[in-house]
Amino acid sequence: MDFSEALTSLKAGKRVARAGWNGKGMWLVLVEAKRGGHWINQAVYDTMAYIGMKPAGDGVAIVPWLCSQTDMLAEDWQAVG
Repeated sequence: MDFSEALTSLKAGKRVARAGWNGKGMWLVLVEAKRGGHWINQAVYDTMAYIGMKPAGDGVAIVPWLCSQTDMLAEDWQAVG
């Protein structure tokens, strides 16, 4: 699928990845907005929605992801488990 289809899948709650990515177990997910999600310097901040990536490796962290032009133009996007 292309990136527009991958984005639609993310918005529908699915995980997506590129077949061409080298890292094992990498995928993207839409992280929903959350009100009052973070305490910073004794103030509460909301979190806006963003596309997060599960990076390669055994960790359980989700990190913010930025799309490259290569990723936007790729047609090897696929839904993952």
